[in-house]
Amino acid sequence: METLIKINKSEEKGILIFEFSWELDETNADKTFKSIYEQIWEFENKKILLKLTGLKYINSKSIWYIADIFSNIEEKESQMYISNCTEWVKDILELVWITQIIPTVDDASEAIKAMS
Repeated sequence: METLIKINKSEEKGILIFEFSWELDETNADKTFKSIYEQIWEFENKKILLKLTGLKYINSKSIWYIADIFSNIEEKESQMYISNCTEWVKDILELVWITQIIPTVDDASEAIKAMS
């Protein structure tokens, strides 16, 4: 059975914002990130914000996908930020050093300002 995940996509000042709610795990990671890849394919001239406001759980496969998206974004000289992490998710991302690689801020407005 697939775990619920909700992603709202919006755009502000040319920045694609993906806001996550619920959980990212083995049952939904592939499908979730396939959809995101389709929306940002080619990675050129992209500004991406992953807003993790309502994310209650994240597994290692999802972290790998996030790192892969950032790698592609970085190669194309585009930009990506992570914002609004719950404490638990932020602790996990810090543990695996993602926050040392991908710019991570407390609030989406900080990321939007930095990328504008």
